[in-house]
Amino acid sequence: MQFAMRMERFGEGVFTRLADIQRQKLSSGEAVIDLSIGAPDIPPAQHLLDAMAEAVRDKANYVYALSDHKELKEAAARWYERRYGVILDPDTEITSLMGSQEGLFHLALAIVNEGDVVLVPDPCYPAFADGPLLAGARLYYMPQKKENGYVIRLSDIPAEVLRQAKLMIVSYPNNPTTAVAPDSFYEELVYFAAKYDIIVLHDNAYSELVFDGHTGGSFLRFPGAREVGVEFNSLSKTYGLAGARVGFCVGNKEVVSQLKLLKSNMDYGMFLPVQKTAVTAITGSQSCAAKNCKAYERRRDVLCDGLNRIGWQVKKPAATMFVWARIPDHYQSAEAFAMDMVSQSGVLVTPGSAFGPSGEGYVRMALVQDEEILEEAVAALDRCGILKGKDKR
Repeated sequence: MQFAMRMERFGEGVFTRLADIQRQKLSSGEAVIDLSIGAPDIPPAQHLLDAMAEAVRDKANYVYALSDHKELKEAAARWYERRYGVILDPDTEITSLMGSQEGLFHLALAIVNEGDVVLVPDPCYPAFADGPLLAGARLYYMPQKKENGYVIRLSDIPAEVLRQAKLMIVSYPNNPTTAVAPDSFYEELVYFAAKYDIIVLHDNAYSELVFDGHTGGSFLRFPGAREVGVEFNSLSKTYGLAGARVGFCVGNKEVVSQLKLLKSNMDYGMFLPVQKTAVTAITGSQSCAAKNCKAYERRRDVLCDGLNRIGWQVKKPAATMFVWARIPDHYQSAEAFAMDMVSQSGVLVTPGSAFGPSGEGYVRMALVQDEEILEEAVAALDRCGILKGKDKR
């Protein structure tokens, strides 16, 4: 059999390899505490479950949706105005996504020609790079360095690269580094995008998981942002609707129009009960979103305080559902440390190298277990002695 050459751009995903390790350990009767994949474990609030159940029982909701219902678009517009102070035209500046990952791949197909340059963060969520790769892009990695607070320094990108670039993907609060960007970054981002005619995609999946009394914002609230790009937002983490696969692309009407056109030729719209649940989520009581944020903040404190107590110096993240941690000095490879970590302690994390070249030397831990399990993870790491060992590889 002959397969598409584009598949040669992709290898087996690190999350697949980690899942294989987990299955092997579980099949041999060993315990595993999985902090590798950022799959939210907090279920939706009861009023969202009720909305979904009611809609699922309605036989009229099993037709093709074909497109976003007016109610969903108008609810998304009201949500953005209330939450972020951004006024959107529901008909031209909003389209739903069946999850941000679907949107990333389809947006790249709508924008990028074979050989175009796309700027992606380094390290970054893998789909940021994989979507453009599927479209045939050439990637330029924008380093997110510790000394810069893990915020991209746009002035470090060569002018020649900027002149060739078609699309730039950024995301703050950031996965995996957990960084939050200052307003000055977004002001500079709009300036660079306008100067070099680059379309910006800002992924805003973690705007509601910001801790210590602070709040997240929107890229689109900055002057000129709507003229140069769009923002993705997701209901997965905020409302516990990860499996429902619902998000939004909002902003520049030309970009939104092209994405709508592509999607109209590739799917039949979002399942109507999911659309109705999304409306309930973003128009109803927001106490569940605040409750979820507090739950992740408590988990952050339990894990980071525990790790620091046993000798692994880890900074508490200001946002997201992750902890980004430097590996112990006696390890040279993040993957080697992660593999030893799961084999010796049963704690499964993601090596930072899975997120790009600049991720080497770090691991990412997802706050997807309750506080008691996180305490068990800390105790297991302390017992196995991996943090105090000598260089293995």
